[in-house]
Amino acid sequence: MLLAIDIGNTNVVLGVFDKEILVENWRVGTNTQITSDEYAIIFKDLFGFAGLEFKQITGVIISTVVPPLLPVMAEMSWKYFRIEPMVVTHEIKTGMTIRYDNPKEIGADRIVNAAAAYKRYGGPLIIVDFGTATTFCAITKNGEYLGGAICPGVKISAEALFQRASKLPRVELSRPKKVIGSDTISAMQAGIIYGYAGLVDGIVERMMKELSADAKVVATGGLAELITPETKTIQEIRPQLTLEGLLLLYNINRLNFSRL
Repeated sequence: MLLAIDIGNTNVVLGVFDKEILVENWRVGTNTQITSDEYAIIFKDLFGFAGLEFKQITGVIISTVVPPLLPVMAEMSWKYFRIEPMVVTHEIKTGMTIRYDNPKEIGADRIVNAAAAYKRYGGPLIIVDFGTATTFCAITKNGEYLGGAICPGVKISAEALFQRASKLPRVELSRPKKVIGSDTISAMQAGIIYGYAGLVDGIVERMMKELSADAKVVATGGLAELITPETKTIQEIRPQLTLEGLLLLYNINRLNFSRL
């Protein structure tokens, strides 16, 4: 079995694959202050609830946008699974051609998502990942990763509104019944949700003009299911796209893993 770990700024997403089947997946909070042993305890509990054991894991792959946690997770993999983890970098084989001025700057999550989506849908393709930041990635028909756009995520935007406007409360991120809010909370929800949907559509439409009017638009990430229904341009939600990408990259690279 393969343990796939995606370390984001807000959450660590885990998935266990038995060959091509995602057996179980979890989402835990990202915490740079805890040790490899403490993460192992969390993982052990999650495995136990799913009826899984550490000894069943034969491979580990990690992608991260939080550099301090990479050695923590690598140490955990060595200590508790007796496995050297494969780490996603810009040098890993993806099945695509990277057309980016400085490939080292590309977030591992963007590489993983792009590889998985291109394998599944082909190109031209636009991927919208609703995470701590919202990222937009563009891939050509011939599998060239061009880059994209990055903007503050939904939660960051909502939190900034609360922190910088003294009379506005912190609100739940949920879809209001109408755009014209009749109270402060519903008005803020309308502005956040519908405003963000407009932001997404605006960026995607501009990207389609540069990439292709026929580009398929796919969404993933923790808040994709909240925002996507309010957009006009996103065609499909793929909640486990990142885990699927980690499985794909592991399978592509495992024979040459020792030379990575």
